[in-house]
Amino acid sequence: MADKRSVKRNIKKIQHVKSWQIFVVFLLSLFVSATFLRLNNVGMIERRDGVYHADKVGDEYLIAERLYDLQRYSSEHMNASSGDVYLDKAYTRDVEKRTKAAQAANAASSKKSAEILRQAYETCKNRFPGYSLSYTLCVGAEQDKIPANSIGVTKVDFPPAALYKHSFISPLWSPDYAGWSVLVSLLLGVAVIVRMLIGAYLRWQLHRRYRSA
Repeated sequence: MADKRSVKRNIKKIQHVKSWQIFVVFLLSLFVSATFLRLNNVGMIERRDGVYHADKVGDEYLIAERLYDLQRYSSEHMNASSGDVYLDKAYTRDVEKRTKAAQAANAASSKKSAEILRQAYETCKNRFPGYSLSYTLCVGAEQDKIPANSIGVTKVDFPPAALYKHSFISPLWSPDYAGWSVLVSLLLGVAVIVRMLIGAYLRWQLHRRYRSA
């Protein structure tokens, strides 16, 4: 009988805090966690947009500053991975600069191969407006047609597109509002499960003792 009373007392202790109450708190913590995680992502998007704006302006110092700001934010906040950030405008400017430099170097040349190169610029420019990656691939293919032993021909050395792509990864957990709220939600979730398991175990114990009595 003493064992039965002990089991009943333990069940009553657990029942002081209702399961639905813990579950409601758990749901509220999930909402708070989702809100903070969303705010972290919004903060990343704002800084990524700052990178795109700096790229559009064309200020190299500003681009570097905005990239550093985005990198630091992503590395310090969960759910703030930037994904691939392409500096399209910077790439276009550098391709245009190198293309015009090569054209200027070949302007005084009367060699047939130099004329082929000039025509390549025009052909690719008509097919691919602007100085895009497709344009550089087109010009590269046309340049391959120029004999290797041609003298006085300046080919365009385009910059690798990979240098203009940046990607920053956020940690799985960070000690900020989002991180702590997620941790609290996890602990509450574990508490709900453990409470359910203990309650089920105590009821099973009570049922077994009644049957053996």
